[in-house]
Amino acid sequence: MSSRGFQLALLLLLAAAPVNWAQPRANHEDTALDAQLNAIAAAHHGIVTLYAHNLKTGATASLSPDVPVKTASTIKMGILLDAAEQIRAGKANLEERLVLTKPNQVEGSGVLGELTPPISLTLRDVLTLMVVLSDNTATNMAIDRLGLAHINATLQEDGLKQTWLYKKVYVPATGPMPADQPLFGLGKTTAREMASIMTRFAECRLDLKGGPPLASDGPICGAILHMLRNQQDRDSLPRYLETLDTSEAGSAIANKTGALNQVRNDVALIASRNGPIVIAGFTYNNADQRWTGDNEAEKTLGKLAEAIVKVWSPQGLDAASFSWENPLKPSSH
Repeated sequence: MSSRGFQLALLLLLAAAPVNWAQPRANHEDTALDAQLNAIAAAHHGIVTLYAHNLKTGATASLSPDVPVKTASTIKMGILLDAAEQIRAGKANLEERLVLTKPNQVEGSGVLGELTPPISLTLRDVLTLMVVLSDNTATNMAIDRLGLAHINATLQEDGLKQTWLYKKVYVPATGPMPADQPLFGLGKTTAREMASIMTRFAECRLDLKGGPPLASDGPICGAILHMLRNQQDRDSLPRYLETLDTSEAGSAIANKTGALNQVRNDVALIASRNGPIVIAGFTYNNADQRWTGDNEAEKTLGKLAEAIVKVWSPQGLDAASFSWENPLKPSSH
């Protein structure tokens, strides 16, 4: 084969190769989409920050993505990241047993606070409840097992300078605290940094130093994405994207929400027909403080996600386009 023929064959081979989402792409801001998002945010009676990234095309869109915000329960994404790192290092195991005790039972979302301790649960069970029901008691069990200091060290090692978990849920902060802890409460982050955690799971880049993935990383990412895909609060980013029952076929969206009276947040991975899309949306100082599905902030987040998907993937969503059980393997489409 001639040199020119070899080069042509190589180009054809590369063009036919499956897409590897873990390969870094040059990102570019979609300024036209930014204008649409700004118009939606301007109509909201509160403040909105957002970062969105199409992992296939490299397109990004944002609204004040580096402004520190209250996390509410989206900080549980940081707990998942540390859990993944400790499982990867052999310091934890999804099937190890933890025991629910009375001191860890707190109020708020979830079911464990209503049960009679002691109850034995696997770490997988605890993390699943922390995600799918945003169970606060399960969250405190996970923090006890993984270690608050270790979770924050992992976040810092990942380069997330504005992301912190300050304390357990509904438990007063202990020890020396950063001066801004009273302002942010449970945790602090930015839209860009929280999106990066979801992106790390989507691309299954668990080596925080940037090394190649291990074969064992895929199932770890798959287990975490399985939890996020079954998260039961779908009133924010998924609101206008998936309106039919997905219990049999599986959702095209994995997400984690967070809410306080004046706060509504959501972080999502969306399997679109034009590549995986990560969106992290945060709202605060919201005038509408109703705890109903018609809360204005939840509708605003839904409108933002709808606008992003319409521009980046006019063909819509396709759950089968993403390898949920192991992101390191090619999808079925």
